[in-house]
Amino acid sequence: MKRLSLSDPVTAFKGVGPQLAQRLERLRMFTVQDVLFHLPLRYQDRTRVVPIGGLQAGIDAVIEGEIELSEVTFRGRRSLLCYVADGTGGITLRFFHFNQAQKEALTRGTRIRCYGTTRLARGGLEMIHPEYRRIFDTVAVEECLTPFYPATEGIQQTRLRFLSEQALAVLDYDDSLKEWLPDAILEKLHLPDLHSSLRYVHRPPPDAKLDELLAGVHPTQQRLAFEELLAQHLALRQLREQARREPAVSIQTEGRLRKQCEAALPFQLTAAQQRVIKEIQNDLSESHPAMRLVQGDVGSGKTLVAALVALDVIEAGYQVALMAPTELLAEQHYRNFCQWFAPLKIKVGWLASKIKAKQKKETLQQLADGQIDIAVGTHALFQEQVQFNKLAFLIVDEQHRFGVHQRLALREKGLLAEQHPHQLIMTATPIPRSLAMTAYADLDYSVIDELPPGRTPVQTVVISDQRRAEVVARIEKACLAGNQVYWVCTLIEESELLQCQAAENTATELAAALSHVRIGLIHGRLKAEQKENLMRRFRDGEIDLLVATTVIEVGVDVPNASLMIIENAERLGLAQLHQLRGRVGRGARHSHCVLMYRAPLNEKARERLDTLRNSHDGFVIARKDLEMRGPGEVLGTRQTGLVDFRIADICRDAQLLPRVHQAAELLNNDCPQAIQPLIDRWLGGRQQYRNV
Repeated sequence: MKRLSLSDPVTAFKGVGPQLAQRLERLRMFTVQDVLFHLPLRYQDRTRVVPIGGLQAGIDAVIEGEIELSEVTFRGRRSLLCYVADGTGGITLRFFHFNQAQKEALTRGTRIRCYGTTRLARGGLEMIHPEYRRIFDTVAVEECLTPFYPATEGIQQTRLRFLSEQALAVLDYDDSLKEWLPDAILEKLHLPDLHSSLRYVHRPPPDAKLDELLAGVHPTQQRLAFEELLAQHLALRQLREQARREPAVSIQTEGRLRKQCEAALPFQLTAAQQRVIKEIQNDLSESHPAMRLVQGDVGSGKTLVAALVALDVIEAGYQVALMAPTELLAEQHYRNFCQWFAPLKIKVGWLASKIKAKQKKETLQQLADGQIDIAVGTHALFQEQVQFNKLAFLIVDEQHRFGVHQRLALREKGLLAEQHPHQLIMTATPIPRSLAMTAYADLDYSVIDELPPGRTPVQTVVISDQRRAEVVARIEKACLAGNQVYWVCTLIEESELLQCQAAENTATELAAALSHVRIGLIHGRLKAEQKENLMRRFRDGEIDLLVATTVIEVGVDVPNASLMIIENAERLGLAQLHQLRGRVGRGARHSHCVLMYRAPLNEKARERLDTLRNSHDGFVIARKDLEMRGPGEVLGTRQTGLVDFRIADICRDAQLLPRVHQAAELLNNDCPQAIQPLIDRWLGGRQQYRNV
C-alpha cells in the first residue's frame, strides 16, 4: 500500500470516500496535514478502571462489572435499568432511549465496561446513557487520554480519532512538516518543538495534567496557540502591506463644508471626536486606501465624526456610501445626514430593499450620474445594478453584522480608474484591545473614549418578573412626570412573528393597566413608513411608552426617554443589553434601566446581569462578553472564518500577543521565507476572504 504524505488529499485515508470528504471539508480538512492540525477541544480520562465502590457523584469514570439485574421500568418514564456490580460496589445504568437489540444484549450475567458521569439518585449512584461495550475477554484500557474534536453532522468522534491516528503515523516517515519557528524564539519562550507538541495534544499520555489540558494552558497547547496567533498576525500584516500598494484618491481640501456644518451644531465636539477626525483626515490624504476601525461606546458621536469627514470627500468632488445592517438604523443615519447636509445643498440618497420601483430607478440613475453625493442604505447598496460615479469613501456601520463577501462587493464598486475607496468601519460594540489588535491587525484603530457633556450614567437594577406590578406602577409615575419609557420584549425564538405577537400582547396588557399613558408599538413586521412614523411620534413626545422588540437596539435617539424595561433580559447577550440600555440616558435627566428576568436564573445569565448592573463602561462589558462567549461570537465572524481559531483563544492567550508581535518582527527581518508557509499551514485558503 502506498505511503501517505502530508500533502495527500483526505480521500487517500483508509475509509474516506467522496461523501465523507465533503463532510470533512466543512471542518476545513482537505489534506492529511489539515487533519493533523484539526486539534482536540477537550479530553476524557479513560486510561484506568475505577472500582465502583470508590465512585463519588459528579465525576466522569470508567467502570467494569457484571450485570446483576436488567429490567424495563415505567416509573415516570419508560427506562431500561441495569444494575452493575464489581465486588466493591454497585451502580445503576439508566437508558431512556433503547431498542430491543440493546435490551437483549444487556442481560443478567453480561460483563460490561462503561464510561459516563455519575450522579446521585434515589436508589444510589447511577449513570445515564453511558458509553459501553460488552467484555468477553481481558480488554486493555485506553493508553492515552481520549480526545474530542470539533465535529460536524455525519462525522462521529471515533471516525475523527481514526483519521488523526493515520495522520500521526505519517509524521514517522514524512519530514515535510518543517519547524518554521527559529530556535531563538523556541528557546526564549521555552516552547517545545512542533512534532512532539502535535503528538502530545492529539494523544496525551495517562499521566498528563488533565486540568492544564482542559484549561488550554499545557505547554504543548501554548506552543501551537503561539504559532497559530503568529500566522494570523502575519496574514493580516500582509494584507496591510498589500493595501498600501493599492492606489486610492488622495483627499485634501480646505474643509470649508466641514467647518460650516460644525459651526451650525448646537454643541461642541468632544476632544476625542476631534482627535479621531484628524486621524481619519490623515488617512484620506494618503494615496493608498485608508482602512480604519473606529470604536465608540453607545452615544459617543461616531456618526457625526463620519459625517464631518465625509464632507471633505464630497468637497473634493467624490461620492460617499454609508452602509448599515438594518433599515431602522439606516433610516436614522439618513435622517441625520439630511438634517446636517441640507443647509449645505448636499444631495443625500436613500437605498433600501423596500423603496418603490420608481424611486429606486431614479436613485440608481442619480448615483450613476454622480448627482447624489452620499448614498445611505442597507445591503441593497451592494446589489449588482447599483453603480456609483466616483465612489471614494465607504463607511460601514456595525461592520461585524455584515458577511465578508457583502463588504467585498461594495468595495469593488468603488473602483475608479483602478483606484480603491477609503474605508471607515464603525462599531458601537466595544472590542477589547487584545482582540482588536489580533482580529483587525490590518486596520488602523481609533477609539472615541469620551461621551458628550451632559450625559448621565444610567442606573441599572435587576429584578424578577414577579415584581411586574411594581414596574408598571413605576412607568405610570415616570410618564406623569413628563418622562418617556421603552419596554423591550425579547423572545428566545428566532421567529419574528412570535416576537411581534409577544410585543402586541404586552402592549395590550400595559394599555389596560395604564389607561392615561399613550402607548406605541414597534416591531420588525411593520412597514418602514409605519416604523418611521412611530419613531417620529415618540421623538416628538406624542407617545409616552414605546413597546418594542429588539429592533430599537441601535440608531434611535430620544433624549427625553429616561426609563427602559427589558423583559426576559436573561435571554440576551451582554453586548445587546448594553446597546439597548444606551437608548436611555441621552439627555440631562437621571435615567434608569430595569432588567427583568424570569426565575430561576442559571449561573451564566446571573453573571451577565450582574456585570451590566455593576458597570457602565462598554470596554469592561466587552471584555466580560469576550470571556463568556469567545471572540467568534463577539465579532459575529463564526461564518466568515476571521477569528475561527483551531487552538488559540484570545482571552486565555492574551499574554502571548506581545511575544507574537516580536516574533513577527524577527521573522520579517531574519526569516522571511518562513512567513508564507506558516500562514498556509494555519489559515489555508481563508486569508483571501480577509481582503475587504
